[in-house]
Amino acid sequence: MKRILLALAGFLALAELNAQEKWSLERCVQYAIEHNISVKQADVQARINKLTLEQSKMALYPTANSQHNVGYQFGRSIDPTSNQFTTNEILAANHSLNLNADIFNWFKKKNTIAANAYSYQAGIAQLEKARNDISLNVANAYLSALLAKEQINAAAVQVGQSRDQRNDVDKQVKAGALPELNLAEMETQLANDSATLINARANFRLNLLQLQALLNLDAAASFDIDAPPVDSIPVEPLAELEPDVVFHSALYNLPQQKINELNVKAAEKNVLVAKADMYPTIGLFGGLDTRYSNAQKLLPTNFQNGIVPVGFVNINGTNYIVNTEENIPMGFNKNTYFRQLSNNFSQNIGLGINIPIFNGNMARTNWKKAKLNVEAQQLQLDQDQQQLKQDIYQAHTNAVAAIEKYNASKIALASAQKAYDFARKRFDVGLLKPIDLIVNQNNLFTTKINMLSAHYDYVFKIKLLEFYKGQGIKLHN
Repeated sequence: MKRILLALAGFLALAELNAQEKWSLERCVQYAIEHNISVKQADVQARINKLTLEQSKMALYPTANSQHNVGYQFGRSIDPTSNQFTTNEILAANHSLNLNADIFNWFKKKNTIAANAYSYQAGIAQLEKARNDISLNVANAYLSALLAKEQINAAAVQVGQSRDQRNDVDKQVKAGALPELNLAEMETQLANDSATLINARANFRLNLLQLQALLNLDAAASFDIDAPPVDSIPVEPLAELEPDVVFHSALYNLPQQKINELNVKAAEKNVLVAKADMYPTIGLFGGLDTRYSNAQKLLPTNFQNGIVPVGFVNINGTNYIVNTEENIPMGFNKNTYFRQLSNNFSQNIGLGINIPIFNGNMARTNWKKAKLNVEAQQLQLDQDQQQLKQDIYQAHTNAVAAIEKYNASKIALASAQKAYDFARKRFDVGLLKPIDLIVNQNNLFTTKINMLSAHYDYVFKIKLLEFYKGQGIKLHN
């Protein structure tokens, strides 16, 4: 029992350690690629496209189908073994094997295989795109969570400063050096800063929940992220991310462009597939057939000539019997199931030509639709390229603005810090009212938050350009 309890304690300790393990961006991205529902859907569609391609290849081979029917007939019907009308109840069976092979169909199957091959490659590219999209979304959510975590740290520092200032004022109020109004103002500031800290923690938790949703993790699971300093996140110099260079790199690297190009090629092959339906096709067919009927229970074994009356004639009022000579069966064997199958065995082989004459103009309409689909796919390719170029130039403009805003915020932070330091020195010697110190402190806090937001915004804008350039998204070298 003691060993069991020790083992259980060790397991719980290990579980707690794992629960507290922090996730890096690389781990989040990899986990999302393996577990995100959108990526799984793209993977399923790619596998469906692969099966479609494999099936179209198998369509090159002849088809073979075997049919086996057993039925019970009653009333007036035809004996399937003798083709004679009968009113007997019959238990009948039929067995057949049919083969069909296309000899010439204007390369319809060949072009179908080519179209499906392009569609399969497009499905693989679509899977790659889904992985890229989820990587970008995870990186965005991860950086947002990092910013929220930094805001918690800044808010905690603010609370600590307000608490120290409130304690200092409290001592001075008790000593009679300051009025109680100053203490009330400091307590109000501490309460407001505490509320800001609570909101920052809640915002961080919401960001984690959003990231967990992208990872397809249970919202109730313990989850935290590794928080590298934003200054340690490598970013490529903006001068090396000129929009025209990034755009041409994106045309080669991004899967969306591959998807559009492959869809155009598949559509062009489907035009040839649709065109083939307007021309005659030649095919080969063959088959085996046999049948059984319980109406044929006996099979004659030998015959003997005999006279058999077939009717009569009336001559001058007198009826005369008319006889005929025929072979009369004298011995019988049981006509068994397998004997009937052997006796009724038949074969057929032939050549068929299918000539489309008039089918409601369906074949020609489908051909015209296929040609229009090529135009639609080409327009989609052009539209996506145009949108990609616009997005890259917009991302570059945003990155330029983000770095300028970040540089300005650093200057503003230095000025706010300097103003706060002067204000704190004057407050410590009794030359500044608490409310004025609070104003400077709040200005410093707001400037810190603005600088953090500008810094993370700048990092993400650069990372977006790196993503378009095909470098992926990394927070470490």
